[in-house]
Amino acid sequence: MSYKIILFDLDGTLTDPGLGITNSVKYALERFGIHVGDNKQLYPFVGPPLIDSFMKFYGFSREQAEKAVVCFREYFKDKGIFENVPYAGIKKLLAELKAAEKTLVIATSKPEVFAKQILEHFGLAEYFSFVAGSTLDETRTVKSEVIEYALDSIGPVNLAECVMVGDREHDVLGAKAVGMDSIGVLYGYGSREEFEKAGAAHIVENMETLRKILI
Repeated sequence: MSYKIILFDLDGTLTDPGLGITNSVKYALERFGIHVGDNKQLYPFVGPPLIDSFMKFYGFSREQAEKAVVCFREYFKDKGIFENVPYAGIKKLLAELKAAEKTLVIATSKPEVFAKQILEHFGLAEYFSFVAGSTLDETRTVKSEVIEYALDSIGPVNLAECVMVGDREHDVLGAKAVGMDSIGVLYGYGSREEFEKAGAAHIVENMETLRKILI
């Protein structure tokens, strides 16, 4: 299969945001009197929509989760957003894909405004035709909705020529709901088991294997 349109997740796929996200979650939880010692306990927050994660992992009500997201952003918008680093080799891969005339698009559950800031900060924005994310009012956080928004924004596409690259099951399930292939990357925060269960078309361990599939 030759993929012409490649959608990339951001967190855990292009950059490693673990420190910034977990510090932001820890800050939010402190406001609710919950103290977390080891940031690694909060890694499950990397990738999925935040409201869902606060409800799933800490039993918050919808209202509490919404307040927690507001607290999360107090830390994230000025500090956590840049406690982040691109994965080794990702910039080279994006340059090669663009040179091969692939259309590259971001599809992330992160608010679009933050995603654009991160891409600009790390010099990655130039490779993407469009950046699709959620809104600050927590609408369009479901991955399938983000993917549909991304595809609608770049015009009519042949889904057989499209692929979603991500590091969590949400990326795979979102792509499947839309009717396109997906690639699960194991260098991020997901596991082979969750990718197999979700039905990823491909599962790759490193950047070089990802490159071979995409180019």
